[in-house]
Amino acid sequence: MSEATQKPLPFGFQFLAGAIAGVSEILVMYPLDVVKTRAQLSTSANTGIVTTFKNMIKNEGAASLYRGILPPIMVEAPKRATKFAANEQYTLLYKKLFGFEKVTQSLSILTGVSAGVTEAFIIVPFELVKVRMQDKANVGKYNGTVDTIQKIVRAEGTLAMFNGLEATMWRHAVWNGAYFGLIFTVKDMLPKSKDVNQQRMTNFAAGTLGGIVATAINTPFDVVKTRIQGYNGIGPKKYNWTLPALATVAKEEGVASLYRGFLPKVLRLGPGGGILLVVFETVSSFIRKNILKE
Repeated sequence: MSEATQKPLPFGFQFLAGAIAGVSEILVMYPLDVVKTRAQLSTSANTGIVTTFKNMIKNEGAASLYRGILPPIMVEAPKRATKFAANEQYTLLYKKLFGFEKVTQSLSILTGVSAGVTEAFIIVPFELVKVRMQDKANVGKYNGTVDTIQKIVRAEGTLAMFNGLEATMWRHAVWNGAYFGLIFTVKDMLPKSKDVNQQRMTNFAAGTLGGIVATAINTPFDVVKTRIQGYNGIGPKKYNWTLPALATVAKEEGVASLYRGFLPKVLRLGPGGGILLVVFETVSSFIRKNILKE
């Protein structure tokens, strides 16, 4: 049975495959996320990836490259699982609702955007904690994930855990729409093969290209999300809603500032997108052959 004609996995197995894919990606690529967040929070000139890595290791220790990883690990399973499982479920829903006979690029984009919005609701508190812990200005302020949550809630209120929800929705809707749309296009263009290794190379190429393009499109929304979530309740709140915040950053710091942290972000989410898709498809194939006996 070809990939195009395969029935979707049951929801539980979709969730499991997405969870394994997500945790695999984050364990490999997380240090680049720390560097990206540092760059996005800065309003001064960036020092570059290598210099940032060196300075962090020298001044804060090698463990600083994994600072704040617990919240992403805690959310990575449901986050990535939701990304793929929701995308599959929205595909089934929209095919019935709008009469699609097969998956098209427009359907892939629509399901990706929908999955991104769904994903945002789940991850926003974890993203908030991660940003606060990664912020250089907060070094020494928070003693672990639980302490960070307690201090945020105590100082800013429970609803503060959902600061940046609207910006997170923008970020994930844009990224997922571009990612799944590009995956469909690239896989459709590349030659089909029954060879497992060739299929993995195709998936890695499609996922990597999808990750690169999606990152190029959604980085301004990510910068704004980070700025919004970095606000700790002290002093006037400069950034509130996504589109006005985009205009503020562009006006005060230049349009290029909307791409702060782009290089570490694309270096993570380009190959990271490839890793996600390869692991997801590999685990899905294993489940089909060894558990469902398809």
